[in-house]
Amino acid sequence: MVDFDHTLGEVLAHLRLEQRVSYRALKRRFDLDDDTLEDIKSELIDAKRLAADEDGKVLVWTGGAEPDDSPAPRVPAAPASYTPRHLAARIEAERTAMEARSAETGERKTITALFADLKGSTALLERLDPEEARAIIDPALALMMDAVHHYEGFVAQALGDGILALFGAPIAHEDHPQRAVHAALRMRDAMRAHAEHRQRLGAAPLQLRIGINTGEVVVRAIRKDDLHTDYVPVGHTTNLAARLEQLATPDTILISASTARLVQDYFALHEIGDVRLKGIEDTTTVFEVLRSGTLRTRLEAAGLHGFSRYVGRQREIEVMHQALAAALAGHGQIVGVMGEPGIGKSRLFYEFHGAIPADVLLLEAHAIPHGAASPYLPVIALLQQYFGFDADDDPVTRRAKVDACVQRIDRGLNSILPYLHALFALDEPNSPLRQMDAALRRQRTFGALRTLLLGESALRPVVFVFEDLHWIDDETQGLLDALAEGISGARFLLLVNFRPDYRHPWSQKTYFTQVRLTPLDDADAHRLLDDLLGSAPALATLKQAIVARTDGTPFFIEEVVQTLVEEGLVTGERGDRRLVHMPEAMVVPTTVQGVLAARIDRLPAREKEFLQLSCSARTTLSVVAAGRRGRLARRRAAAHAGGAAGQGVRLRTSRRPRYRVPVQTRADAGGRLRLAARRAPPPAPRAHGSCA
Repeated sequence: MVDFDHTLGEVLAHLRLEQRVSYRALKRRFDLDDDTLEDIKSELIDAKRLAADEDGKVLVWTGGAEPDDSPAPRVPAAPASYTPRHLAARIEAERTAMEARSAETGERKTITALFADLKGSTALLERLDPEEARAIIDPALALMMDAVHHYEGFVAQALGDGILALFGAPIAHEDHPQRAVHAALRMRDAMRAHAEHRQRLGAAPLQLRIGINTGEVVVRAIRKDDLHTDYVPVGHTTNLAARLEQLATPDTILISASTARLVQDYFALHEIGDVRLKGIEDTTTVFEVLRSGTLRTRLEAAGLHGFSRYVGRQREIEVMHQALAAALAGHGQIVGVMGEPGIGKSRLFYEFHGAIPADVLLLEAHAIPHGAASPYLPVIALLQQYFGFDADDDPVTRRAKVDACVQRIDRGLNSILPYLHALFALDEPNSPLRQMDAALRRQRTFGALRTLLLGESALRPVVFVFEDLHWIDDETQGLLDALAEGISGARFLLLVNFRPDYRHPWSQKTYFTQVRLTPLDDADAHRLLDDLLGSAPALATLKQAIVARTDGTPFFIEEVVQTLVEEGLVTGERGDRRLVHMPEAMVVPTTVQGVLAARIDRLPAREKEFLQLSCSARTTLSVVAAGRRGRLARRRAAAHAGGAAGQGVRLRTSRRPRYRVPVQTRADAGGRLRLAARRAPPPAPRAHGSCA
């Protein structure tokens, strides 16, 4: 895999420079066999959409404009030249929306900045002519950019021997800190493979160093001709990332405390300590990223620290109980739970686990925010667990485990084995599947997976939980659609959850039930706050303010309370807090800002403009109305807000202001950040299933 990634990066860099390359030339230049060439074509044409096939003979670059023809050792400076087409389209949409909003003073956004460069490259390049230098640097820059684009970041600048990338703007993502760190790890792994390759050739290895920081910028404009983004950092947002990159030793990733606080549950970090950086007055607490952690979802992270009390949702749980009873009786069911981010979709499923009998096979899969470009990614993760793969299994062992599971279900199912082998690259080099028409292979892969899962349900009932379908890739969506067609007569319960912007074709099926999660009512919200804060009378005013501020969204409630604790406004232990000082205004926590920004960025321009005008330091998300003019204002606001409400942005028209949404958001809590001591999560109600 490492060798393939390295080769892919070199081909990508070469194609970007040449724009058009024959397959014969690629095979000769990079010593490619037919299978590797086909894999590279599939990755560049189908997965990354950076190239196109011409008459089966030539690979053509489609990811941007032609590069600069000068011999300087750099890739083209204009972002439009190296930004993949699908990301460029989203940036162009944001540019159009900004113009429609007439945002002349810019828009304030929380982002994560990543600086990466090659240590010691200047001295190396001084000994080379420009063409030789370009041949060394461009493949390395291509690997850096590929890692950024894989996680939908924006390469704001190509800096000769390095890059500056932004995550969270101009494309909004609620998980931008995690994406930046994932990109850094992918970048580091690719550069390690590249360095090993250069050493095998007898060339000096290139060494990468990376710095990351989370903070705020004001995005002023996006240029139409080249996608250059004009932004102004707030404080040391980008400067701190640059200083951390300069501090980093080769092959290391350093992050600031503000980033560490947001990603510490998802990555293994090492605290280096307080460091004085040039141009920054206060000391900076610095962390090194070691590797990815084992946690993937917000629910898993919450469990690590201990879940809050579960309140409400009795009706929704009863719907799932009824569906489970029907499925156990042989009448397969689909239950779709729809709700906004933070409303409690995953926690609802977690609480329901305890109702699943021990003799039922429980399968779980999660789509992830950056997984849409990777076909079958959640399904492969699910099947790895189902087949019982271990990290150190070789291909022969894995293949034997797949075969054993299928034969356990039915020895007559050998016809589906080639398709299952291919999902894990366990197929033979001369497998007929490699020459099969792509559409036919896709259809038969769906059939094989459906046969496997429904065959399992003939042996024992199956509950298949699939979360976050709004991030699902096309191939996995096709599998779910195929599966949904066959479960009505099986002992099979398919539980899925998604956000309101997700669309599915199951609404007309008699065995499909949709449940919409709404915000907690005031009574349940106060019960949750009793668990988080306590029941002391002195907390009553604070609780009421939190309920009004968060509109009953459980995740928002928990994050606001955590922010109050970090800022020292409340002290004590959970369930026994004491109010130190009533905040003048509760500002949106950084974790919530990303969720809101991503939701708002999905709005049509007109609705987004309405919110932009409504949200200022001295206005509210309510329309203050009086008399006849007020009634007209409310009607117009409701019309413009229709699409916003569809994205879950809750707007109220009232005669009195209710929500204040300040433009300026708080900085991270002062003082040193220490990685929080973690409680062991509560035991899961039951283990995940395997074919054993």
